[in-house]
Amino acid sequence: MLTVLGFAMIATFLVLIMLKKMSPIAALVLVPALFCVAVGQGAQLGDYVIEGVGKLAPTAAMLMFAIVYFGVMIDVGLFDPIVRGILRFCKADPVRVVVGTAVLAAIVSLDGDGSTTFMITVSAMYPLYKRLKMSLVVMTGVAATANGVMNTLPWGGPTARAATALKLDAADIFVPMIPALGVGLLFVFVLAYVLGRRERKRIGYLALDEALVTEADAVLVTAGGGRGEGEGGGRKAAGSTGDAPGVAVGADAGEGDGFQGLDPHRTTLRPRLYWFNAALTVALLAAMILELLPIPVLFLLGAALALTVNFPKMAEQKERIAAHADNVLNVAGMVFAAAVFTGVLTGTGMVKHMADWLVGAIPAGMGPHMALVTGVLSLPLTYFMSNDGFYFGVLPVLAEAGAAHGVSSLEIARASLVGQALHMSSPLVPAVYVLVGMAKVEFGDHTRFTVKWAALTSLVVLAAGILFGIV
Repeated sequence: MLTVLGFAMIATFLVLIMLKKMSPIAALVLVPALFCVAVGQGAQLGDYVIEGVGKLAPTAAMLMFAIVYFGVMIDVGLFDPIVRGILRFCKADPVRVVVGTAVLAAIVSLDGDGSTTFMITVSAMYPLYKRLKMSLVVMTGVAATANGVMNTLPWGGPTARAATALKLDAADIFVPMIPALGVGLLFVFVLAYVLGRRERKRIGYLALDEALVTEADAVLVTAGGGRGEGEGGGRKAAGSTGDAPGVAVGADAGEGDGFQGLDPHRTTLRPRLYWFNAALTVALLAAMILELLPIPVLFLLGAALALTVNFPKMAEQKERIAAHADNVLNVAGMVFAAAVFTGVLTGTGMVKHMADWLVGAIPAGMGPHMALVTGVLSLPLTYFMSNDGFYFGVLPVLAEAGAAHGVSSLEIARASLVGQALHMSSPLVPAVYVLVGMAKVEFGDHTRFTVKWAALTSLVVLAAGILFGIV
C-alpha cells in the first residue's frame, strides 16, 4: 500500500504543478500532508516535517548566502568579461545563444555546485533571451541538462556518494566514465544547436550580413564596459527590424526584470576591486572543493566579506541585500517546502517500499545485466528521490544483486551516474528552484520541456558507457 501511495503522491504533485493547478510551494506542502494523513500517520506529520527541515536547513542556508554572494559579484562586475565573451560569440544569433548557454553552464559547473552554475548562467544569458524574444525554458532546460552531466564530477556529489556507499575509490568510478560523459556533454551541445535552430526559425531571425554582424558585435561588446553609442549603451543592434530583433543592451537590458548585469554604467560596479573579488571567488571555490569548511559556512563568510569590502557603508549593504531579497525568499521558501515532501516520503517509509518494489520487480534473468538495469533505474529513481536516498538506500541493494551474478560493484557504481542529467531537473533538487526563479519560468513549464531531453541525454551516456565497455 505504501508503494502505491508513494507513486500516487509523486504523480499527483507532478500533475498539479505541470497543469498549473497549484504553485510548487503549495503542492510541495499540501500534497504530502494529505497523503501522510491518508496512510494513517497524520499524527507524525510534525515530526516528519521537522526532520526534513533539519536535513535541508544547511542547504537552504547555503543557497541564501550563495545568492547574496554571487548577486554581489554580479553587481560589482566580476562576471562582465564572461558576458562579453559570450556576447561576442553569440552575435545576436539564437543558435549561438543557446549553444553559448550550454557551454557557459558546462564551464561554470566545474565548481561542482548547481546553484552557482545557474546563478551565473542565467545572469549572463537572461537579457539576451529577453531581447531576442527567445523561449526562456530553452535556457533553463539546456543549462540544467549540461549541469546534470557535469554534476558527476567527483566533487559534485553523486560520485562521492556512490564511492562511499559501496566503499570504492571515487577516481576508480569517475575516470573510466569520462569518455561516456564526454559523449553526453557533446550530445547536449548538439541538442543546444538543434534547439537554437528551432528558436531561430520560430522568431523569424534574419541572417545579418558581415557589416551588420560587425556592427552588432561592436554594440554587444560595448555592454561589457567599453564606450557605447549612446548614454547607457542601450541601443539596438543596427539593422535589426521587424522579426529580426536586435539586442538592446545597457541600462534598459532586462528593465523591470531585476537584471542590470549588462549595464556598463551601473553604480554598483567596482573596477578597482576586480582582482580582489576574483581572488575571493577563486579562494571560495577552492575551499569548497577542498572541503576546508562546510559550504554554508563558506558562503556565509564570503557574503559578509564581499559586502563589507565592496560596500563599506551600511546603507549600501542594506540596499544590496534588499536587491536580492526576492530570490533569497523564493529559493529558501521552496527548499523548506521541499522538506515537507522529502520528510513525508522518508518518514512514512514510502521511499523504502518504492525502492524495494522496483528492485524486486527485476526479473531473475536480468541478473548478469545488473549494470544496465542500474543505469536504467537511475533515471526515475534519482528523479523521484534525493541522491542520498538513491545512493545510500537503493544502490547497495543493486550492487548486492549484481555481485550474486558476477557483476562488479565498480560497474554498478558507474552505471548509477547516468541519471544525473535528469536528476538536475527533479523537484527535490533545491538548485532547480534557483534556476527557474531567476529565469522567471514556471516550474511546470520547465519540467514539461526539459524531462524528455534530459532523459534522452542520460540514455545517450548509458549507451556510450556500454559501447566503450565501461558499463
